[in-house]
Amino acid sequence: MKDLKLTMLPMASGTRGPLSVGCEQCEEGRKMVLFVSGLCPFRCFYCPVSERRNQKDMVYANERPVNCDEDILEEARAMDASGTGITGGDPLYSFPRTLHYVRLLKQAFGKDHHLHLYTREPNPMKIRALAAAGLDEVRLHIPHYLWGAMETRGQAFHKIFRDAPRWGLRRGVEIPLIPDKEDDLRKLLRSLRTAKVDFVNLNEFEFSETNEQNLGARGYRVNPSGGWGVQGSRIVARKLLGEDWGFPLHFCSSGFKDSVQLRQRLLRRGAKTAQPFDVLTDDGTLVKGIIEPLRGERSLLQFVKQLRTDLQLTEGSYFVNKERRRVEVSPYLLRREAVRLRWPAFEVEEYPTAEAIEVERAPLNRPAREAVALPRAIGTGGV
Repeated sequence: MKDLKLTMLPMASGTRGPLSVGCEQCEEGRKMVLFVSGLCPFRCFYCPVSERRNQKDMVYANERPVNCDEDILEEARAMDASGTGITGGDPLYSFPRTLHYVRLLKQAFGKDHHLHLYTREPNPMKIRALAAAGLDEVRLHIPHYLWGAMETRGQAFHKIFRDAPRWGLRRGVEIPLIPDKEDDLRKLLRSLRTAKVDFVNLNEFEFSETNEQNLGARGYRVNPSGGWGVQGSRIVARKLLGEDWGFPLHFCSSGFKDSVQLRQRLLRRGAKTAQPFDVLTDDGTLVKGIIEPLRGERSLLQFVKQLRTDLQLTEGSYFVNKERRRVEVSPYLLRREAVRLRWPAFEVEEYPTAEAIEVERAPLNRPAREAVALPRAIGTGGV
């Protein structure tokens, strides 16, 4: 048995025993999230998947919409991913697609690219096929109404726990920590000790835009200390982490997912994709200077040519963003030179993701201040 000592992690998270490989990679920002489909037949009352994706048959690699296999591979390369977490919806509900993606990722990045998958469907034929294709780790979501009755009603899950090692799979359980189900949760953990699972992950029970009404109607309330976690979830977690269950037990708070896992992934992607003149912040965002053509200035090519002359830009000191119709330069350079430009100049802070959402935009000259109140046309005009 591995050393199951208690280690406290940031943002009220903690683990008794070592983290699974998948969780280690997530914590360090090295894991790409592959959302294979929002479709799921189970419709748990606490499902946190966003309205944009819930029960929608669409694919995302991190925040990037996927239209072809190359989109997935490009995103993995953009963050230098060492593994992929496959989720949904329920990936087994879209089994042919999920099987294809497991094969795709292993063929593209090799056997060391770690793949874990999260599912509520204890289907041995599907899971065995995924293991044969290269899946490394399966995380079973056991519904809350089975927690107290695993010995009599959870045999399908126990079969996976028993057979997965023969298929070369590590097998764990990942469930939300519902605070008023503590007694049933304890029964589940005792059953999982008998099943000799490799690990158990408890996620903080949390509110989202899609489950807020359901949770509120059942009497759950937001943790007053902040965030969207449900009151009581962290209290029960501390109690459970104080005991040795015979397997690694990890509690992951909603704050840890946002402030540590996501931040580390953004830092990793930002460092990989930033232009030489971009500034990478401690939060993983990119700060850059941008200059936009005037309204009605149709030729982007002519605009870039004149701007290169005015700012004496050299190769590698700027980037022409054709999709957004703008030139990107060092924010330090633009702060010095913006006042003499006739085009709107801004300093912007963006996420280093495929969609590059703006966090902040500050005008640096008079044309920019005049343009702030006007809607900006993106992707129009000639090149």
